[in-house]
Amino acid sequence: MTVFERIKETAKSRGTNLKNLAKQVGLSENAIYSWKNKTPRTDNVQAVADVLGVSVDYLLGNTDEMHSNKKDAPYDLKEFIDSTPVLKYDGKDIPEAEMRIIRRILEDMDD
Repeated sequence: MTVFERIKETAKSRGTNLKNLAKQVGLSENAIYSWKNKTPRTDNVQAVADVLGVSVDYLLGNTDEMHSNKKDAPYDLKEFIDSTPVLKYDGKDIPEAEMRIIRRILEDMDD
């Protein structure tokens, strides 16, 4: 599997597409698509790995372990939601009213 294929598969499993991923990373919409035919810069692969929450080694195919490259993973979702000013889904901001519903659903998991 190529770097491009691994990124595409991982992005899909994270509920996003390559255009949205590229925007999150700060690249042009079609930048990741160009990696089908050319080798991406190391810093761009690192940025994609950071957004996807996987290691660069995983994206490069050096390991099949999709372990996060974040030292403090796994995340506490409550802390993440509370500390992130705006969450997005499929590239669109999640309105505060919906965030309250999501929080209530997650809090009810303890019951």
